[in-house]
Order: sequence, then C-alpha cells, then structure tokens
Amino acid sequence: MTTTHDRPTTATATADPAGPAPAVGPAPAPPGMARTALTLGAFVALGPLTIDMYLPALPTVADDLMTTSSAVQLTLTGTLVGMGLGQIVIGPLSDAVGRRNPLLLGTALHVVASLLVLVAPNVAVLGALRVLQGVGVAAGMVIAMAVIRDLYDGRAAATMISRIMLVIGAFPVLAPTLGGEVLRFTTWRGVFVILAAFGLLLVVVGWFVLRETLPVERRVPVGVRSTLRSYRGLFGDRVFVGLVLVGGLVIAGLFSYVSGAAFVYQDEFGLDEQEFGLLFGAGAIWLIVATQLNPVFLKRWATGQILLASTVGGAVAGVALVVLAVLDTGSIWAVALPMWVVLFFAGLGLPNAPALALSRHGEAAGTAAALLGAVQFVVGAAVAPMVGVLGNDALAMGVIVVVAMVLSLVVLVTMVRPWQLPDPSDDEDAAFVVAH
Repeated sequence: MTTTHDRPTTATATADPAGPAPAVGPAPAPPGMARTALTLGAFVALGPLTIDMYLPALPTVADDLMTTSSAVQLTLTGTLVGMGLGQIVIGPLSDAVGRRNPLLLGTALHVVASLLVLVAPNVAVLGALRVLQGVGVAAGMVIAMAVIRDLYDGRAAATMISRIMLVIGAFPVLAPTLGGEVLRFTTWRGVFVILAAFGLLLVVVGWFVLRETLPVERRVPVGVRSTLRSYRGLFGDRVFVGLVLVGGLVIAGLFSYVSGAAFVYQDEFGLDEQEFGLLFGAGAIWLIVATQLNPVFLKRWATGQILLASTVGGAVAGVALVVLAVLDTGSIWAVALPMWVVLFFAGLGLPNAPALALSRHGEAAGTAAALLGAVQFVVGAAVAPMVGVLGNDALAMGVIVVVAMVLSLVVLVTMVRPWQLPDPSDDEDAAFVVAH
C-alpha cells in the first residue's frame, strides 16, 4: 500500500497500476474552495452541535430523569461511541459506493433519532438514542475528510481542513450559548427539536447541492475481505497509526473539558446556564483562532514542525492547569485561562495530524478517514465519564487533560517522529480536483 502522495503534479493523470486513474484538473478558484468548506463544514458541524448544544442542560437532565451526573455524562459517551463505530462502517462503504448517498442517509438517521429523544422515558433510552445520533453524524465527520482527500493533497489538504474547522469551530462557540437560550423557553428536550430541524435542512440542501467526488473507476469493491485488507494496510503503517493516536489523545483532552466543564463552572463556581454557555464559547474562540492561523504558519514551517510545537505547548498548558487546580485559588480564571491555552494548541494540532495521515493513504481515503475518526471518538467516549468518576471538579478535569496531552506528545516523539517526515513541496501543495 502506497505511503506517499499519489496525485500527479500535472493536469493529466499518470497511469495507475491498480486501474485507470481519473483525470485531474487545475486547482479550484477560491470561491469554489469556500463553497466546499461551507458545505462540508455544515455537515460536520452537526456533530459538535449534537455534542455541545445540550451541555448547559446536563445537571437539569440528571434531575429530570432522576439519575446521577455520571449516568448523564454516559449519554455523551453514547454519542461518541456512535460516532466512532459509525465511521468504521461508513468510511469503507463510501469508498465502495461513493460519498453522497451515505452522507445523506446518515444525516437522515440523525434526524429520526433526535425526534425520538422527545419521548425518551429514562436515561438508558436517552443513551441508546444518543448512540444512533452519533452513528448518523458520523457520516458527515468521515465523508467530509474523504472528500477533502478526493480533491486536495499535502498542505492544500491541511489548509482546507483548517478552513472547515472555522465553520466547525463556530458551532462549539454558539452551541452551548444557543442551548442556554433555548432552555429559557423550553425544556432540554426542545434542544433536540432544533437538532432535528438542522439535520433535516442539511438533507434537503445536500440533495440539491452536493455532487459525487469519487468516480466509479476509483471505487473499491465492498465486502468484508476488502475492508479488512484496507484496515490491515493502515495498521501496518507505524507513522499513520501514531498520527491517529495523537489525534485521538488530543480529542480525549478536549472531551474531558467538554464533559466536565458544565459541572465545574456551574456547580463549583456557581455560573448559571447562560453564563456557562458564554464562558464555554469564549474558550472555543481560541480553538478557532488557532485553526485559522495554521494556514499562515504552513507558509513558513513544515506540517510536522507545527504538529510537534502544538503538542508540546498543549502538554505544558495542561500541566499548568493541574498545578493551579491543586493550589485551589478559588478563581474561575485559574481554570479557564490555562484551558484556553490548551484549546489554542489543540487547534493548531488537529488540522495537521489528519492531513499528514491522509496524505499517506489516498487510495483508501474513506477507510483512512474512518479509522482516524473512530479512534478519536472512541477514545473520547472512554474519557468523557472519567471526569465524573474522579469527582467532576477542576482537578479531575485537569488531570485527564494533562494525561491525554502528555501521552500525545510521547506517541508523537516515539512513533511519528515528525522531524523525519517529508513535507509536501510547493508543487505538491497544489489542490487537485477530480474532473467530472
């Protein structure tokens, strides 16, 4: 299985021993890239919305369903498990049948699951429906990455991922605040009505706007053997596996914050639902800023260099968070400020790890993107309830954050060794579009 860039650098594709290669054309004009980023970002954003929009209501959900905070946090875990497992199936499926139909069907499943939450009688049913929601939004998460790999390569892919994260990042900023405002007028179940409406809008828009990016001649046979063969090839690439683990551990640090922040800020520091939404959104701004600085940094530094620097910075900020939590200053800023620094460095690392990983396996972009996403969300699912188990306080959240960030640095240094990775040349930086 090839582990280098597989796109030609001219307007005419060269012969591919695995089969006829599709023709490629010149890079799209900026408006085209913007449209692509906006469309894909809207589908991907359904995931962060599904995760974050009901965060201000977690304490209320626990009271309403007469359960514990840890049990309610497990509904977040259910969403992440669904995202991870859904990607494992949907990714290879999209390599076989194309990108468009799995994306629309997955989003439709999310709409149905969101509406069923309205009649969920207990936390167990809610958790099961959250798993289905996760499977539905997994289509957007994995297929967006596969489409980027269909169309772009090298630094252009990292830049495109950064642009999509601008769209994605707006929703974590808005979601808790929007959820808090929705709770002024309705119960926590009303949040899921909004999610269903947004998902339905995406299905309608996608039906009329989306085009297929994977030509028939580039599709792979669907089946257990071919899927296992693809995954075996991916697991045989040490650098790819390391990059997947780095991304997963960074996501684990973020989800420890996502799952614990509502309880830390509301129960420990006394914020109400609206104040929590504003503070949580303010932190997400730093993640957005970093993702948008990433294309600027890519003009000066190699992708691997930025990934290494961001991982070191995130680990240091995580240590500072734990130290301040142990000192127990009683100030909310002793938690918020170091966490914002973690978010900033995570925003620098998150576009570059998948860009480097996907560039190594363009012939199986859907499967590679599936493995990337699955590991990230399965690790996130395992971490989400741990903050509650450890006490749902600032120290518990900080410990999980620092462990995740330090482990990501260890994996990066021992398995990936980014200083040894070739960076795409200026010729390879060009964006390529499949001709239809």
